[in-house]
Amino acid sequence: MFGKKSDAVPATGGSVLGSTTIAWDDQFKQGSALWKVPRNIRLNDNIVVREDEIAVFYRDGKVLTYFDQPNRYALTDFNAPIVGNLLKFFTGVVQEAEVYYIPKRYMDGKFGSTQPYQFTDPTFGIVSLRVFGEYRWKISSPELFINQFVGTFSAETSEDVEGRMKEQLVILLYSALGKMKAQGLKVTDLAANLTNIEQMVLAQGPDNLGQYGVEINKISGLTISLPDDVQKAIDTRSEMQVLGVNYLQYQTGKAIDDAAKNPSGGAGVFAGLGAGIGAGSAIGGQMAQGMTQAQMRSCTNCASMIPANVKFCPNCGATQEVPQGPPSPAGAAKFCPNCGNALAAGAKFCPNCGKQV
Repeated sequence: MFGKKSDAVPATGGSVLGSTTIAWDDQFKQGSALWKVPRNIRLNDNIVVREDEIAVFYRDGKVLTYFDQPNRYALTDFNAPIVGNLLKFFTGVVQEAEVYYIPKRYMDGKFGSTQPYQFTDPTFGIVSLRVFGEYRWKISSPELFINQFVGTFSAETSEDVEGRMKEQLVILLYSALGKMKAQGLKVTDLAANLTNIEQMVLAQGPDNLGQYGVEINKISGLTISLPDDVQKAIDTRSEMQVLGVNYLQYQTGKAIDDAAKNPSGGAGVFAGLGAGIGAGSAIGGQMAQGMTQAQMRSCTNCASMIPANVKFCPNCGATQEVPQGPPSPAGAAKFCPNCGNALAAGAKFCPNCGKQV
């Protein structure tokens, strides 16, 4: 995680000709990706750099130089052999610069999409996806990092860096999803391909994040969430495949199971009539057979048996034409000319819409 914006002040040492000792205190360093020294650095100041940090000097929209070796740097003419590359920038009219401290270590962060990714699936149409996960990263080029994040993005705090990194990770994930979708990936394949998606993001990292002076070495905990209705449909299809049944058989089984859990429902009626499990199965089979003959038909797309009056196939989603017109010959199933609902033989009114037939 990134550190929060702090009101840290530089550590101060003894004053020699107005000099100040600048150091990144540990209490403000934990989890932070960037700390800007509150005031500009000047000649005679002292800069303390520890093993796990880098001090970067910035002025006029670009990095002047940086110190990445642990030491106490006195910005004086007497120390010119060590800090000479920086002192040459202090010889003109402007004799000061901003200082930013950045860490050398790997850092952990979290990301999540604020806007959904519109994934076009051949079965479910346009599906809104949201992504969440964690990543590990480090600053690979201090000069590029400061020039981009400070100079281009105007970042001054760790929160600014965190926000930009989250945006870049989400963009890379959406790019990976787009490429895999072009290769035939479906929403039903997402759960089985999370690791592949993570690896694709890592593979794109150098080309996309290298320009910002950062590198990603790990993506973990990737979660891609689906809308509730799509997730429910996928779960139903998975159960059907495991059970080896079609949609009608699945729905019939669910109905019987629900009735068994409700003593006041259909199961209670059968028990009151003295019907045992075997008799209930026989009656259920006869009812299902009658339903299939009188109220079911084949989907025009996938040929699955579906209720006669549905407008969309519950198995494949294909549009269906609801039967219209006059009733079928006597003795066969007929349909309401108003709403298309299947009617029992001899019915004078539609039980669905009340239309006289």
